[in-house]
Amino acid sequence: MYKDPILEEIHKYREEYAKSFNYDLKAIFEDLRKKQIASGRKVVKLPIKRWSNTELHPTAS
Repeated sequence: MYKDPILEEIHKYREEYAKSFNYDLKAIFEDLRKKQIASGRKVVKLPIKRWSNTELHPTAS
């Protein structure tokens, strides 16, 4: 199987990053939020798109 060196590097970095927070998703989220605020870039929040059952399964009745 072909191993993509770029993907391998991304997976390695992601693993190291998660490990540095002891795999705590809340801590990772807070760190990413702080980085986002520090970047100074405008963040766009889109409304949540809700799907009805008929939209998900158009043949269902």
